[in-house]
Amino acid sequence: MKVRVGTGFDVHPLVAGRPLILGGVRLDHPRGLAGHSDADVLAHAVADALLGAAGLGDLGRHFPPGDARTAGADSLGLLTQVGKLVAAQGWAIGNVDATVIAERPRLAPHLDAMRENLARAMGVPVEDVSVKAKTSETLGYVGREEGIAVHAVALIQRP
Repeated sequence: MKVRVGTGFDVHPLVAGRPLILGGVRLDHPRGLAGHSDADVLAHAVADALLGAAGLGDLGRHFPPGDARTAGADSLGLLTQVGKLVAAQGWAIGNVDATVIAERPRLAPHLDAMRENLARAMGVPVEDVSVKAKTSETLGYVGREEGIAVHAVALIQRP
């Protein structure tokens, strides 16, 4: 069996007037993430990890940020499309592990729902998806609550 590993990273600034969506979960927070789509940094980082593992570039290559067709797009829908691109190359998703870095809101109560949403979008069992939450201990742009960042790793495999 051949395996490959890819990494993904995304960050978006927090702004007023936008909903905060992470892993397809709409969270109660006074600010949301700015972006061309729904700015779901968790779905974006996972998609980039999958694309990287398959050697297919990054999310911006497949869904350019200025493209009117993806304005306000549901990022879980984009992730589903990425899963199909990976499968079209003969790869199966093995597992995904992601870490969301945010000072607030508290994410622990929502991590299972995020895992379920990501798993459903990728068409994999929920046990193959891990989502963790960390703070940056008040350091940097995340610590000042200027944005939210996500690191993700994906393993893909083919017989």
